Amino acid sequence: MSGVIGRHDLTDEAWSVLAPFLPVRARGRRARFLRRQIDGIRHRVRAGCPWRDVPQERYGPWSSVYGLFRRWQRDGTWERITDRLRTQADAAGLIEWDLNIDSTIARAHQHAAGARKHPELQKEPPDGPTAEPADHGLGRSRGGWSTKVHAVAEQGQKLMGMIVTAGQRGDSPQFAPGP
Repeated sequence: MSGVIGRHDLTDEAWSVLAPFLPVRARGRRARFLRRQIDGIRHRVRAGCPWRDVPQERYGPWSSVYGLFRRWQRDGTWERITDRLRTQADAAGLIEWDLNIDSTIARAHQHAAGARKHPELQKEPPDGPTAEPADHGLGRSRGGWSTKVHAVAEQGQKLMGMIVTAGQRGDSPQFAPGP
């Protein structure tokens, strides 16, 4: 596939940077429709639509797009790709390591209080390879049930990390210096 299909799809230049970091199948070749499926995942994340609403004529069957997303989420592929891209950007001097930390609170919907009490009993946890916190990122703050999103960005405004906690959690303890 050559060129850009949709205005928000990966350009050939972006694809050439990303492609070397993608997993290769057991037979030593990449999946035939991988670029199209990754563009479908990006469309779904950008639009915030249900998986079934991903345009099939542009990105293929929604179930294939979703299947790739979940498979890579479960086995940690997305995290490995992100780490490799970040390492490449750092080596090229594109990351300024003066970091800014900020948080925002999102009021939880009234039905959010019904989150599973024992997510480990769910057949397939929604969070992939990492464990879901016991409070599901919900907590009681002055405004009621809420979630707090803590984000770290470098000076070039690139997102470096993000943590979701309960609404009453403080900002400072979330990004304590590591060992």
